[in-house]
Amino acid sequence: MADAGASETRRLISSGSPFERTAGYSRALVQGDWCFVSGTTGYDYATMTMPDTVEEQARNCLKTIDGAVREAGFSLSDVVRCHYYISDASFADRVFPILGEVFGDIRPAATMIVCGLIRPEMLIEIEVTALRR
Repeated sequence: MADAGASETRRLISSGSPFERTAGYSRALVQGDWCFVSGTTGYDYATMTMPDTVEEQARNCLKTIDGAVREAGFSLSDVVRCHYYISDASFADRVFPILGEVFGDIRPAATMIVCGLIRPEMLIEIEVTALRR
């Protein structure tokens, strides 16, 4: 009989963000057929810069998330749940088209919340959950 735990191997994915080690989290965690991607802000982790606009931050979030799910062996088409956190309600209409470009055909379950983020330059944070098909 095959080891049932073998398919449940836990794998950690890093984006190279210094925040991951400092705060004790992984960009993504793979457990079996699931991939859980942590809240991802708009930093360009190659340069550790943050764009000024919510649109560019959203694009950076999605780029980082795409890289994490691909490294985990998934694709954005496997995403089943999205949580979007924005720091101002007026940003919703500005990011909807960007989110639609990526998730319009996938149509995962989603929630958008207006809230404070941990740094004033952070305008959006996105987290996703993927299930391997």
